[in-house]
Amino acid sequence: MSSNSCTSSSSVNGFYDFLTQRLNALHQSLIVSHDFMSIQFVSEVISSLQYFHSQLILVVQNLCLPVGGKWLDEYMDESSRLWDVCHAVKSSISGIENYSSGGSNIVASLDGFHHLNQEVSHQVLRSIYIGQREVLGLEEENKSMVETRIQSLYQYINQDITLEAKLTEYNGFRGVLYAMRRVSSLLLMILLNGVAYCWSSSCFDHQENEGNLVFGSKFMVSMARLQQKVGKEIDKINVQPRILLHEFQQAKVAMEEMKVQLERIVVYGEVCEIQEKVEKLKSCFGLLKSGVENVIENVDDLFDEIVEGRNKILDMCSHK
Repeated sequence: MSSNSCTSSSSVNGFYDFLTQRLNALHQSLIVSHDFMSIQFVSEVISSLQYFHSQLILVVQNLCLPVGGKWLDEYMDESSRLWDVCHAVKSSISGIENYSSGGSNIVASLDGFHHLNQEVSHQVLRSIYIGQREVLGLEEENKSMVETRIQSLYQYINQDITLEAKLTEYNGFRGVLYAMRRVSSLLLMILLNGVAYCWSSSCFDHQENEGNLVFGSKFMVSMARLQQKVGKEIDKINVQPRILLHEFQQAKVAMEEMKVQLERIVVYGEVCEIQEKVEKLKSCFGLLKSGVENVIENVDDLFDEIVEGRNKILDMCSHK
């Protein structure tokens, strides 16, 4: 097949199949995992966003699209939206990274001690209190940031399309972009709830619209199933408003246990064995720190993919 041939049908249908497979894989990850919103799952979500965008670029390159025009503007708008929300995700993850660094410093100050006196315990407690206040500040800041974005993401996820003609415009590109917008909105909302702030499962309520029956492909079913599964998992843990990331919550619990132990030493002068709690703290913050570093790398890879994709599209248009 020549490079100028149109492959709209196979490219578009292949894209929908790809969306379906990746969404099913994410749903399966939630089923088999015992740790809801783990760093591994968050990384899979970010990687899926990267793969979806790269596949979208391949579709664009295979379709017979006019130079410039409205389709290009719509693609640029969508990739800019993806870029913007991913920056909010990265900002939230950077806040968690700062917390993990502070926790690692506290672990280092305790390492080697089997018992602590009141003076040393008091010094460590001050660092713990500072870290806990920073978490409260981080969550409050994230709450405001998330509130400005969740509503628009929810609207995109449940966007209704009533005219099939809209989906077939530009050899099916309009439908592909519509699918990408809905799926990426869901994944971005999952990320914001995981690493930024979550106050309820309500944003994962699924709405079935008559217009969606027109576009009722397998990927829509897979998307609805993932959306409902995340909502059920949030309900299951009876979440209080907070950052959901599993390793972050585990580190917070370990730090709280250490704080209680140190407060007993300071207030009552008790001689307590702390080595076991220090080891637990070291393990939790070690997992959190390495995991967050990996997530940040994944987000940076997604940024690179967006930049590369936009450049490919602009280059393609200029050569036409």
